[in-house]
Amino acid sequence: MLATVIGEILPLTLAIAVSPLTIVAVILMLLSPNARRTGIGFLLGWGIGIVVPVTVFVLVAGALPPKTGSDGPDPIRAIIQFVLAALLLLLAVVQWRRRPEPGAEPALPTWMSAIDSFTFARALGLGLLLSIPRPKNLLIAASAGMLIGGAGLSSASAAIATSVFVLCAVSTVLIPVVAYLLAAERLRAPMEALREWLARENAVITTVLLVVIGVLMIGKGLGSL
Repeated sequence: MLATVIGEILPLTLAIAVSPLTIVAVILMLLSPNARRTGIGFLLGWGIGIVVPVTVFVLVAGALPPKTGSDGPDPIRAIIQFVLAALLLLLAVVQWRRRPEPGAEPALPTWMSAIDSFTFARALGLGLLLSIPRPKNLLIAASAGMLIGGAGLSSASAAIATSVFVLCAVSTVLIPVVAYLLAAERLRAPMEALREWLARENAVITTVLLVVIGVLMIGKGLGSL
């Protein structure tokens, strides 16, 4: 059962892990003068911002009434999954409409220009702000929480599944930070090239991921009926 749940939540982690704006932010921090402090601070803030909501939704899902039978319908979870799917697809449409015109430079947040002066505390705060309040992350955390909390796992197994989700979701921030600590100078050029590409393709990447996850949630909702 645990392996099955982990297999179901792994695709969901992509929608958080492959977050172009977040990866651009951590790369800019790692290219800044205070890279070691701000990189670790941002990683901590980003991780906390993912742990908290997914844990809350796991607990909420676990508190819902159990199925009437092992193979019976589960209308409450089906409705929640359909609502989450609809919100994810709506967010995908919004992201697609916000994409830059062909040939136009992508508009980046103004706070990115101030990253060079960030302290550990400001980097941690930015990590929290880019994770907890964002609708996409909350919807994905809710989707994962519904899967984990509604699977009837033991507390230990649910904790393992949640940890796997969090670790995979933060991996695209964790890996650059650790890699920078080990080989800073060799990574500067590749990081700069990756930053430019992600900034340019942010809307397209996010839209595709949201559509895929939304369709997966529709399938889960149908499976609960």
